Amino acid sequence: MNTDSVQADDAPVGIIGGTGLTGLEGLQMTGERDLDTPWGKPSAALQMGTLGARDVVFLARHGRPHRIPPHQVNYRANLWALHHAGVRTVVGVNAVGGIHHAMGPAHIVIPDQIIDYTWGRGHTFFEGELTEATHIDFTYPYSESARQVLLASANQLKLRHSGFGVYGATQGPRLETAAEVERLERDGCHILGMTGMPEAALAAELKLDYACLALVVNWAAGKSDHIITMTEIEAAIEQGMSGVRAILARSVTALGQPLVQSA
Repeated sequence: MNTDSVQADDAPVGIIGGTGLTGLEGLQMTGERDLDTPWGKPSAALQMGTLGARDVVFLARHGRPHRIPPHQVNYRANLWALHHAGVRTVVGVNAVGGIHHAMGPAHIVIPDQIIDYTWGRGHTFFEGELTEATHIDFTYPYSESARQVLLASANQLKLRHSGFGVYGATQGPRLETAAEVERLERDGCHILGMTGMPEAALAAELKLDYACLALVVNWAAGKSDHIITMTEIEAAIEQGMSGVRAILARSVTALGQPLVQSA
């Protein structure tokens, strides 16, 4: 297939699953593609299939099994592989910590902004032997049309969610200190996670419509009266991931489709 000619409205939807979403329930598998890319190997083989009536390509960000820490994810290979497979719209599912008072464990957030605190990651396709310097506009890091589809699904499902949020992308793999979370809050962050960047920027470089569907799995450091435990995180994943899956299942048909203008 010549993927350059694929139109967004008939292209498969890409879903990148993070912690708690290493597979996609309801995906009727049609095959797998184990790709090599100019940037190395993706985290896992692409799972091809259908969800409802829509073709979907699923990629486990941390591998199968879950083994790749956030700072060692090959984000460039992942996004390149999805683009090569014909994907033009991507939803990145992220497990995050909550800073904003309304964004506690098991709360779903569809953020509209991001601040990048990561370092040392392969963060651009524009390097090496270039014919010219390229600077993408990143004013609005998430596709508003894709966000609106996710928000409509969350509203229809009557799930507890927030349709705004600044995602603070931290380096990991350790969790943050309470002082670092205070700094992030002063900077305006509402949630924090370790995988939001450079994924969003690489998607923008490839001209992909990209949105984030985040599940809060713990209060950020210093935002509760106890230390963060894996038991707490696993309980929030168990409680909230069914809502994430429901949003994805309801949204895939509309993602990448032209917006219908009201009369």
